Amino acid sequence: MERLKGILFIITGAMLWGATGPLMEWLLNHTALTVSFMLTVRLSVAGIFLLTYLLITGKDIFSIWQQKFWSRQLITFGIIGMLGVQYAFVGAINESNAVLATLLQFLAPIFVVAYVSLSLKKWPPKYQVLGIMGTLIGLFLLLTNASFDSLLVSNKALLWGLAVGLTFAFYTLYPARLMKEWNVLLVVGWGMLIGGVTLGIISRVWQSNQWTVFADLKITGLMMALIITGTVAFILFLSSMKYITAVETSILSSIEPLTAMVISVIVFGTSLGLWQLVGVFVMLVCVTWLSIAGEKA
Repeated sequence: MERLKGILFIITGAMLWGATGPLMEWLLNHTALTVSFMLTVRLSVAGIFLLTYLLITGKDIFSIWQQKFWSRQLITFGIIGMLGVQYAFVGAINESNAVLATLLQFLAPIFVVAYVSLSLKKWPPKYQVLGIMGTLIGLFLLLTNASFDSLLVSNKALLWGLAVGLTFAFYTLYPARLMKEWNVLLVVGWGMLIGGVTLGIISRVWQSNQWTVFADLKITGLMMALIITGTVAFILFLSSMKYITAVETSILSSIEPLTAMVISVIVFGTSLGLWQLVGVFVMLVCVTWLSIAGEKA
């Protein structure tokens, strides 16, 4: 019964997170909202929401700031990890579309493998090399539709996409000790708030004229849906790991880009060529295989 609960959690969480991409794409394309403003509001409100929830449930949310070692790690995670991956993800959506941005985060395992190999000063195992090669072949098909003469995305979109994979790898590796020592929701809540406040200061959000968009109740409702959906998705994803294995989590989270793809096709009429669809399939299979083989190694 608990395993079924975990499976339901990860499937629901992955579908909700997959839905946030097309929603952000619509807001960027149909309103005056910019990447910086949207993320400042989203991260700040979501962070406050999580920390308030923890306070209401009797958790101590301030002790972590009394220890310099952990507070420094928390700030680093909030700015480079949380803000980094979110900004790269939304930047990729802004320059291309939600489907491409969601799929490119699956490059993260390649950067993780590279980091571990450099740390250990030895070549990765054969299964990892083959998995990486397969993922890159899938990426090539996705970006070119098997044509050597054309790249179907701009250079800027490609750079943002690579940044998604790189920052997602950092986001996955860096906070491991932090989350083991402290409540996961506490780390995520503070990370979101730190990221949102930092971006707000950099972009001088208080001077923005974009606040007027919230006079439109439809836009306000969509932003609230984006914040709630993303936050609930993250909580469900983390909660699922109590009941199912990391391999099952990795496999079932593949629903995320598929959800983004289906919604983008229905809402935006986004279409992919035959070889692009083959590329999507190859990428998902190779990333899943990397996870399974890594668990057995």
